[in-house]
Amino acid sequence: MWEKRSDMIVHEQDPFNAEPTPQVLAENDITPVDAFYSRNHGPIPAISADDWRLDVSGRVERPHVFTLDEIRQRFTTHAVTATLQCAGNRRAGLIDVHPIPGEDPWGSGAVSTAEWRGARLADILDAVGAEDGPDLHVAFDGPDVSALATPPQAYGSSIDIAKARSSEVLLAWGMNCQPLPRIHGGPVRVVVPGYIGARSVKWVSAITVIDAPSDNYFQASAYRILAPDADPHTAAPGEGISLSTLPLNCDVLTHSDGDQVTAGPLIIGGYAQPASGRRVDRVDVSTDGGTTWTQAELDLPYGAWAWCRWTHTLCAQPGSLTLVVRAFDDTATTQPETAAAVWNPKGYANNSWPRITLHIN
Repeated sequence: MWEKRSDMIVHEQDPFNAEPTPQVLAENDITPVDAFYSRNHGPIPAISADDWRLDVSGRVERPHVFTLDEIRQRFTTHAVTATLQCAGNRRAGLIDVHPIPGEDPWGSGAVSTAEWRGARLADILDAVGAEDGPDLHVAFDGPDVSALATPPQAYGSSIDIAKARSSEVLLAWGMNCQPLPRIHGGPVRVVVPGYIGARSVKWVSAITVIDAPSDNYFQASAYRILAPDADPHTAAPGEGISLSTLPLNCDVLTHSDGDQVTAGPLIIGGYAQPASGRRVDRVDVSTDGGTTWTQAELDLPYGAWAWCRWTHTLCAQPGSLTLVVRAFDDTATTQPETAAAVWNPKGYANNSWPRITLHIN
């Protein structure tokens, strides 16, 4: 379905939510479209490039409805290689700590990297004479109506205007040198590098400059870190901490917990993702539960908005081998040690040390 690989781990068919296996993610720095994770909240809209319209309004001097042809002709096309990551990535590790009913048990694959092409959102805002100010926000609305919302409503989100004016934020119509596929928001979506995937609204139909964050359910109620003792079913809009920038994170991709491997030289690897505006500076690997560490090799090919890859070679002896990994950024910030330390009732933002046990034969 949706021209995805047959080995995708499908959490839901309707709406379609699926992730690749970690080993598939390990194969490429740029994730092929057929392996890129899919996170949706309602039925997938079918909108042709000719029929697509973008209504830009709010705190602007010249409200305007754009067609895709107009945007492509008026504005310079830019490319950004960026990693998108679902806020629920690695939720399975939090579920192991304590159950999280009603939420998909995303593993390590709700993160993928693509080259996105489109117009800078900043150029669109300039064209309509958008106001500026520290308290303004830019809201995005899509046409996909979600029954998950209370009440059911079209998907929406917002970011502060400073981020909206950053050069990396795009209205994208291209993904990996092809037209943006429908399943990933085609014909046009927002791409907000460094922020949780929920802010990169797909099939975007309206942009509004407003005085406060969007009151859409998916901004005001969903995608918020609630206190561990909070009830997500009764939490009021605005309760908890609104998620925006991604935390520093890393994971093992070449192997999964419980894998059987052959004794001898063993190459393990994965990704590390910096927090917005930071750089991954180091990845460490431990084979004794975190008592001692060895520095992995880093590959940093794509700049500030994309993951980097790490690899480490060790000599695997017969028996069980438990691997622990941690990343440091350029401010010496590192990750929390345990999933229990970051557990929350919706299962968001698990950036604890990844741990896997391998059985060496």
